[in-house]
Amino acid sequence: MKGDKLAVIVKKMTRSPEDPAEKRSDCPIANVLDLLGDKWTLLVIRDMLFFGKRLYKEFADSSERIPTNILADRLRRMEQAQLLKKEAYQKKPVRYSYHLTAKGWDVLPVLKAIMEWAFKHCSGTSAPSPEKLAEIKKNIRKAKPKRSNR
Repeated sequence: MKGDKLAVIVKKMTRSPEDPAEKRSDCPIANVLDLLGDKWTLLVIRDMLFFGKRLYKEFADSSERIPTNILADRLRRMEQAQLLKKEAYQKKPVRYSYHLTAKGWDVLPVLKAIMEWAFKHCSGTSAPSPEKLAEIKKNIRKAKPKRSNR
């Protein structure tokens, strides 16, 4: 009996939110939450979009301090969900850089909407300074793939 419970837990932890057979609902909100709704995924995408982060260490050094075991798991899940792709930039030891796919880039308007909502409803939330906003826009322009590559 314990083995059966463990197998169910492992299956749930490793399931792909992209697999239609694994979806718990036809609701678009539930499906997006299955893909993006944990505590860390949107922050990794934010770091990639707004701050130009690409390397594991850069994500680990974010101010929110994502634990490294969770970071490794989220990057793996995001790759499985085709939100990002990884490319080896070093052979020994193998190290990867991470890049958003077109699907990952499509999260940008969602992040903007969340920020607008937070500015309105979450006290203590502040908009980036004009300098920081200019840096964010520059990072987005620099990292955004050309339409033909998407």
